[in-house]
Amino acid sequence: MADFYQNGIVTTMHNLRQRDNDDLEAELKSFSKTRPMGLILPSLYSELEGEAFPDIVDHLAEVPYLSQIVIGLDRATEDQYRQALKFFKKLPQDHRVLWNEGPRLQALDAKLQALGVAPKELGKGRNVWYCMGYTLAADKCESVALHDCDIVTYDRDLLARLIYPVANPMLHYEFCKGFYSRVADGKINGRVSRLLVTPLVKALKKTVGHNDYLEFIDSFLYPLAGEFSFRKDVLSDLRIPSDWGLEIGVLSEMHRNYASNRTCQVDISDAYDHKHQDLSLDNVEGGLSKMSVDITKAFIRKLATQGETFSTESIRTLKATYYRIALDYLEMYRGDALMNGLSLDIHNEEKAIEMFAENVMIAGQVFLDKPMDTPFIPSWNRVISAMPDVLEQLKEAVELDHQEFSEKCD
Repeated sequence: MADFYQNGIVTTMHNLRQRDNDDLEAELKSFSKTRPMGLILPSLYSELEGEAFPDIVDHLAEVPYLSQIVIGLDRATEDQYRQALKFFKKLPQDHRVLWNEGPRLQALDAKLQALGVAPKELGKGRNVWYCMGYTLAADKCESVALHDCDIVTYDRDLLARLIYPVANPMLHYEFCKGFYSRVADGKINGRVSRLLVTPLVKALKKTVGHNDYLEFIDSFLYPLAGEFSFRKDVLSDLRIPSDWGLEIGVLSEMHRNYASNRTCQVDISDAYDHKHQDLSLDNVEGGLSKMSVDITKAFIRKLATQGETFSTESIRTLKATYYRIALDYLEMYRGDALMNGLSLDIHNEEKAIEMFAENVMIAGQVFLDKPMDTPFIPSWNRVISAMPDVLEQLKEAVELDHQEFSEKCD
């Protein structure tokens, strides 16, 4: 059973194991009458053929309180888009599939590219951004959740707990971050969060000094969780990274735009497991190696916007400080694993720390070499300013795709 300890400056909502999910869903259904709820699912077509996503869709088909589900579909041909429409047909909720490679959405993307306000990189960030835009365009939801499509331990109560803090009219939260224990198959997972983010934030607090932003990030128990929820008005002014810095970038935007008491985190699962990335020790452009570089760059860029100065020497100091703190944390994880009868490969854990330390230097050097680099996708407010009817065009493209290809599926 979780305790009730409040960590840092962000409210933590624990799972004290006292409430049945049916009761929680019944309350959410009552909220939905005045505060309709939606869900965003960024996915690859390949995930439709995997183990996790079909099970997730089966669970979602039973959820009684959702008004809309928006699915972003990446890497899909025309035939695969048609297959996706059939795949999601079992959902009783109003739902739309954004065919991101389709000619209509590609044409809109080309217009935005010409104006300099389109995502520059393919990937999850771009997918999420277009889904957020469509959610704004459809205007059917007041509270929206987002979660990944590769969760092999999915259950309906994950979604219910995730969206509850922003759906309950008696609560004032604009944003909620999910957290969970990353333990599965007798071992501790979550290497990037455990071995990079936590010790890196501690190292930055030592090298930079007291900083409200670092205090904010340090309050989250699992800052890299891909599950979060928000009020619809959050979407318009959110600038998100298009790379692996998405989760940290979203938290950074919440810190920039809202007081910390408008943000919370919630325990959404006792057992969480999903697709694991390769460590990629010899490839800085792939797997957890690229992820660690992107995340570190996200931290450095954010602190630079607050007036912090970085140099080759300060990056070296940060790397050394991180490395020592990460090894200390590894000892803590080792004790935790032994106490709970879990396996922890100390050799591979140390190899990961060594790689992350090298990547702190790489990320710092990339920042120093390209200080004017702007990896953020523009906010929808800016895009609307550049193209006032963009939401109407986006909605029309999605609806025309749906109408044309749904008929071909029947």
